[in-house]
Amino acid sequence: MNRWLLRAMTELSSRKFISRLAGSIAKSPLSRRFIPRFAAVYRIPVQEAEKPLAEYATLNEFFTRRLVPGSRTIDATPDALVSPVDARIAACGPIENGLLMQVKGQDYSLEELLNRSPRASQYRSGYYWVLYLSPSDYHRIHTPCSGEIVETEHIPGRVYPVNDRGLTLMRRVLSRNERLITYVRHGSGEVAVVKVGALNVSSIKYIEPLPRSLERGQELAYFEFGSTVVLLTEDDTILPLPGFKTGDQVRVGQLLGTLVADPARK
Repeated sequence: MNRWLLRAMTELSSRKFISRLAGSIAKSPLSRRFIPRFAAVYRIPVQEAEKPLAEYATLNEFFTRRLVPGSRTIDATPDALVSPVDARIAACGPIENGLLMQVKGQDYSLEELLNRSPRASQYRSGYYWVLYLSPSDYHRIHTPCSGEIVETEHIPGRVYPVNDRGLTLMRRVLSRNERLITYVRHGSGEVAVVKVGALNVSSIKYIEPLPRSLERGQELAYFEFGSTVVLLTEDDTILPLPGFKTGDQVRVGQLLGTLVADPARK
């Protein structure tokens, strides 16, 4: 099958109504019968789930499950920046002149990713991580550092797949899909948590009530089905932990780097 045909089929399948339909099915009471099979196929560690499988009323409720308290350790390093999700690193590195370089062979501009927000200029020489959540992953999103929410933005968009094939086959998926962005101000600057919707993601939701002040590792939002988080740090505010590479798995609370004060801000 040639590349053009694959791209055309992906375009047709990425309509928002298809994701809404998938969401409706996953939220129906009949879907609960598929939970054991779903857990087995994706090798989900059900012992980590907050409740036994039989107590989940729908597939969606299981998919957005919380974990048994203590299942994830939040790194206690002073000024730590931690992974907000359980995920595979699809790409990471310095932001170069406002570009996220070579994310599956494509460069992404901050202006597009952040919907031309005035805040984009603060991240032009920062650092980024693209974190892909597969269907087998835990789909709650946590706060990468302690701080205060200073702005949120919902950006409507498409729902292209965000797996390796989708990011390689389609152009600028991360900038064209639906996004929910949270800007968090911390002691050294600011981070942007960009939650990217995807095929069969019926919604991206904040927890309710959403607090303004957050502690590192605190629950922030969740995906309904698999997707991606792009984590951005401002210029000169991070010492990334060395050694991470594309394909590495990370978990909620795992150390990604240390936040440092930019002298220019003092």
